[in-house]
Amino acid sequence: MPGRLSVVGTGIRPGGHLTREAQHLLRGADRVFTVVDGLTLDRLRELNARVESLQDAYAVGRRRDDSYAEMVRRILAPLDEGAHVCAAFYGHPGVFVWPAHEAIRQARAAGHRAVMYPGISAEDCLFADLGLDPALHGCQSFEATDFLLHARRFDPTAALILWQPVTLGDLRRDAFEHDPEWVKVLAEVLAADYPADHPVTVYEAAVFPLDEPRREQVPLNRLHEARFSQVSTLYLPPAAPPALSAERLERLGISESELTFGAYQLHRRG
Repeated sequence: MPGRLSVVGTGIRPGGHLTREAQHLLRGADRVFTVVDGLTLDRLRELNARVESLQDAYAVGRRRDDSYAEMVRRILAPLDEGAHVCAAFYGHPGVFVWPAHEAIRQARAAGHRAVMYPGISAEDCLFADLGLDPALHGCQSFEATDFLLHARRFDPTAALILWQPVTLGDLRRDAFEHDPEWVKVLAEVLAADYPADHPVTVYEAAVFPLDEPRREQVPLNRLHEARFSQVSTLYLPPAAPPALSAERLERLGISESELTFGAYQLHRRG
């Protein structure tokens, strides 16, 4: 019989972000594999005694790619026995969780049923904590190293989110420690489109309800002095308002004075 794989997210706050849907799947699973903090692990074991942590796949000096491959092998193994396996990951299981996507891909290729269920991500918390509405200015999101190494085309009139700055310079993917020289180069690249003193927020979501999120602002030209952790994310607000396209207005047969609703109205009020 084919197996069944359910991939869920536990959110950012231990227990507090665990959806009813995820709890239902966790309770009904034959096996549960998870990569979460200790408090969340305790909560999952209250829902299902057959919980196995995958944290031991990590080791000092071991490449993260090798750790991730081991996690995928362990998640998939019970599927061949027709089991319902639930894999639970911190945050949203589809946001910067390569083992979740790879486990689903391999499970489906082997003929098993595999479904990912959404969870609360760090970006969701960022929207709430920084008051960012993507409808107002637009929002673009990149992994920090990917953004730095590739000639990405982006819009400085929209919000910019850069994930995992702590891995800048970690080419071996065996440590979570950034190279300040890489951060300097990132700032220089961004300085082509932003003022030198443009504010950059180093953001970290609050783990517990009474905790305050980290919202540390530093000027772009001093970004290399900032401290990053594994959960740090960078946020850059728009550098300027977007410019209307006269050519497009002409094609649509409208004038600027007629734009009195929708996102444009929000932008003008903002």
